[in-house]
Amino acid sequence: MTLITTTEELAAFCAEAKTHPYVTVDTEFLRERTYYSKLCLIQMALPPASGPKAPGGPAVLVDPLAPGLSLEPLYDLFRHTGTVKVFHAARQDLEIFFHDAGIFPQPLFDTQVAAMVCGFGEQAGYETLVKRIARQPLDKSSRFTDWSHRPLSQAQMDYALADVTHLRAIYEFLAGQLEKTGRSPWVAEEIGVLLDPETYITRPEDAWLRVRTRSNSPRFLAALKELARFREEYAQSRDVPRSRVYKDDAMVELASTRPQNEDELGRSRLLLREARRGEIATGIFDALSRAAAEKDPPRLPDSEPGAPGNPALADLLRVLLKAKADAAGVAPRLIASAAELDAIASGGRDVPALAGWRAEVFGTDALRLAAGEVALSARNGAVRVVSVG
Repeated sequence: MTLITTTEELAAFCAEAKTHPYVTVDTEFLRERTYYSKLCLIQMALPPASGPKAPGGPAVLVDPLAPGLSLEPLYDLFRHTGTVKVFHAARQDLEIFFHDAGIFPQPLFDTQVAAMVCGFGEQAGYETLVKRIARQPLDKSSRFTDWSHRPLSQAQMDYALADVTHLRAIYEFLAGQLEKTGRSPWVAEEIGVLLDPETYITRPEDAWLRVRTRSNSPRFLAALKELARFREEYAQSRDVPRSRVYKDDAMVELASTRPQNEDELGRSRLLLREARRGEIATGIFDALSRAAAEKDPPRLPDSEPGAPGNPALADLLRVLLKAKADAAGVAPRLIASAAELDAIASGGRDVPALAGWRAEVFGTDALRLAAGEVALSARNGAVRVVSVG
C-alpha cells in the first residue's frame, strides 16, 4: 500500500494506470457540515498480474488534503479513454469531481448498476457483492469515521483499500456476465445518466419540487417556491447544509403561516433559533414578499407521485413489473419507480420506463396493458401476459 501525498507521486501512478485496461476508484468524503461534499481520500487499484494465482496489482491511497497536492494527474487519467474507470455506486463520487473540476471519468463502469442488471437484486451493496463474487469478508467498522482527520489510522486505510481491491474481481465478473447476456448496452444507458451534468446541477428555482407537501394552494406553493429558492441560494453560497438554514418541515410551516415580522417569525415551532433574526430572517421576509407579488403562482406537476389517475391500473402495472423483472433477472427499481407506474396509469407517456431497454423488458407490455390490449393471468405460480379479444 502506498499513501500518495505529492503531485509527482500521483502523476507516476496515473501514468502507470494508463497502461492498464481498467482502474478501480473510490472516495471518502464528509458532507455533514457543508453543502458540497468535502473530498478527504481517493483510493485506486490496478488489475492483478496475469495468472490464476497472481497477486493483486498496485493499490494506493491519495490524500487530497496534503499541502500542495494537485489532482490534475487524476483528472488527466479520467480523460484517458483507453482505461475504464470502475466505481461502485458512483453518483456521489462523480458529483464531487463534477463540482470540483467539471469533469467525469470516461469510460465509466458502475458495478452497482451492473449488478442490478445481472440479477443481484435492488440492494446490490458493495458488501453483498464482495461476499457473493469475491468471496471475501469485509470489515465496515471504519465506515463512519472522520476522514478529514490526519493522520489516518491503519484501520481506516485498510478499510479504504478494501473498497477498491475487491472491486477488481467484482468488475471482471460482472463485465463477463454482461458480455455473455448482451446487456452491456443496458448498463451503458444507465451510465449515460450518471455522466449527464444535469444529474448534478441543483437550480434554486426548482428546489421546491423536492419538498413533500399535500397542499396545492396557489399562495402556499408560491411561498414554498420562494422560500426553497432562498434556502438553496443561501446554502450554496455559504457551503452549508440546507438543514442549517431551515429544514423542510419548518419551510412548509413558514409557507403556511407566512409571518410578516420578527414577532410572528418567532412564534414558529420548527424554525431554528438562529434563523429568526439576521440574514436568514431577512431572506425569509424577502422570499415571502416576492411570493405575495407573484401574479402567476406555480402549480404541482400533473404527474405528481401519489395521485394516480387509475389506482387499479397502477396496481396491475406493479404486478406486471414484478413478473417482467423476475423473468429478466433485473432489479424492478432499475426498470421503473412507483412514481413512474403511477404516471403511466394516469396517462403519462414521457416516462423513462417506456423508452430504451426498459421498453423492451417492460414498457411495451405496460402500454398494452394500459390500453386494454392484454391482461394478466396466473398459471403454475407464474404471471403471464395474455392477449385480449
